[in-house]
Amino acid sequence: MLEVKTIEKPDERRDFPRGHLDALHMTGLDFAVGTFEPGWRWSESVKPIAKTESCQVHHNGFVVKGRMRIRMDDGAEAEIGPGDVFVVPAGHDAWVVGSEPCVLYDFAGVMAQSYARVEEDA
Repeated sequence: MLEVKTIEKPDERRDFPRGHLDALHMTGLDFAVGTFEPGWRWSESVKPIAKTESCQVHHNGFVVKGRMRIRMDDGAEAEIGPGDVFVVPAGHDAWVVGSEPCVLYDFAGVMAQSYARVEEDA
């Protein structure tokens, strides 16, 4: 099945402290544009929503602008910036570096389904 969508009309938008996610849901792919403002840090902005000690979502992506630092649960660290393609396994914290927002594209199959989604209490 051929599918074409535009991020100008996302299927959903998720707002969280100091950032937001615009997501498209397609067959076999969830695509998201994440915008993270200066001062954003996963452990402060998303951890209360995710209710996990570290981010448990696997990310495949591309950085459009800005910089982000990532620290894995095992202590390994890397910084990503414009033009970088990245694979980040589950089990990490991340934060914006500098005074410019970080904008990235995430192509992970599950990221847009679960990232920063507030679950309704049953």
